[in-house]
Amino acid sequence: MSKLLLLGDEAIAQAFIDAGGSAINSYPGTPSTQITEYVMKSRQAREQGVVANWCANEKTALEASIGVAYAGKRAMTCMKHVGLNVCGDPFMNASIIGTRGVIIVVADDPSMFSSQDEQDSRYYGHWAMIPMLEPSNQQEAYDMVFFGYELSEQLGTPILMRIPTRLAHSRAGVERKAVRPQNPLSSPSDPKSYVLLPVNAKRLYRDLIDKQPAFTKSSEESGFNQYIDGADKSLGIITTGIAFNYLQENFPDGKCPHPVVKITQYPLPYGMLNRLYDEVDELLVLEDGQPFVEEHIKGFLGKGKRVRGRLDETIRRDGELNAEKVAAALGSPMTAGPKAPEVVTNRPPALCAGCPHIDSYEAVVEVMKKYPGGRVFGDIGCYTLGFNMGAIDTTVCMGASITMAKGASEMGIFPAIGVIGDGTFGHSGMTGLLDCINEKANVVIIILDNDITAMTGGQPSSANMKLFNICKGLGVDEKHIRHIVPLKKNHEEFVRMLEEEIAYEGVSVIIPQRVCIVENKKRIAAKK
Repeated sequence: MSKLLLLGDEAIAQAFIDAGGSAINSYPGTPSTQITEYVMKSRQAREQGVVANWCANEKTALEASIGVAYAGKRAMTCMKHVGLNVCGDPFMNASIIGTRGVIIVVADDPSMFSSQDEQDSRYYGHWAMIPMLEPSNQQEAYDMVFFGYELSEQLGTPILMRIPTRLAHSRAGVERKAVRPQNPLSSPSDPKSYVLLPVNAKRLYRDLIDKQPAFTKSSEESGFNQYIDGADKSLGIITTGIAFNYLQENFPDGKCPHPVVKITQYPLPYGMLNRLYDEVDELLVLEDGQPFVEEHIKGFLGKGKRVRGRLDETIRRDGELNAEKVAAALGSPMTAGPKAPEVVTNRPPALCAGCPHIDSYEAVVEVMKKYPGGRVFGDIGCYTLGFNMGAIDTTVCMGASITMAKGASEMGIFPAIGVIGDGTFGHSGMTGLLDCINEKANVVIIILDNDITAMTGGQPSSANMKLFNICKGLGVDEKHIRHIVPLKKNHEEFVRMLEEEIAYEGVSVIIPQRVCIVENKKRIAAKK
């Protein structure tokens, strides 16, 4: 078959198409976004009738994929690591009902290049008791999609595939497999498995427990996990996913002199790990993420030999793994890369010149100078960069601006203003606004509508252009749902509007509407 030069994200997407995938339902989040975008742009996917959707949030996306699986088809849902928190409910229950034909791709972000935290998705997979795949390179990422669907359908379980930023956004040659046709439409063999009444759930949970030996057997025998022998038994090394590449980079021929257990499939291959422990003097665990494997092996291996890794900070517990950190853990000289020219300086991220959010925040900053006790609660999106303008005081998680403003207002903070984008409002802000309405909170909510989900590259926004009707339908008094075009010429009007709504005791919504400057340029170019 043909060989393509693909990002890790693109390798997964191409494999989904080639492996007979029928539907991909996702919410954009760096570094996972390019998977779904690749499918959406693929001529092959269109010709094969593949459905590709951006959903309101990760929960609705995964639930849609479970519906695809109910129909007997193969589905994929992609998200970043914090998105897995959002869909925790269907994720956990998908494992209990024995969902077949679903791969959940989660892109973790060690070093927090574009995220709020470094959480490791393997803990979620272990908690749900499902098989996990963690490719070490782009070819494995492609091959594992085929394998994952086969394993899912054979053993009756969803599959979690975990990739880090470096694998998602680096390129390598990928050899394709023969294209597989999509599954025919069918009904579940056990229709009751999709009804989680306690009488069914108890039986299904027991079934999930009983499947664990088969999951482990696959990890030992599939070939993705490997025991690579080495002559120097003074040290045994355990690598997970991309960490295997970083180990290889420390040796000219890529061959480590120490025995290595390469882990790319979970549950852990206990037989290989026990063999390694018995043959070496001490262990070094290399993981790009949190000390998941290191914590688990200490629970079943003997306690007489030293185990080094992130727990004892042989490798710092925070931050992305790389070849230099591996070299330091091995006690080898660190190889320094070329220095950046002096002309290159660090530049903090900033809103684009001409961004509509700048004009909105200038009005907010001016008004809030009059209220030293007031606070502006921010949210996740491009507009988070308003912190650098002194415009917002907090950013915690998707949708938190509205509910934090409500809680702070109830404790006496005045004014309490929540700032959220149209995409984030559709993702997880509507329920918070409903709480404000039900509790008659004294808050001003500013929904920055730039007609796009801008921070992740310009995907459609689920709530834009419907904001007035949504807010009115939830119960906001329509006299206090205000629109404005955020431009310099409208600054005084914006200031006056904001002051009027602060003076109103109740729930106010201000909607500044102007298309993202980058997206607008794209649209003008497309028309030409």
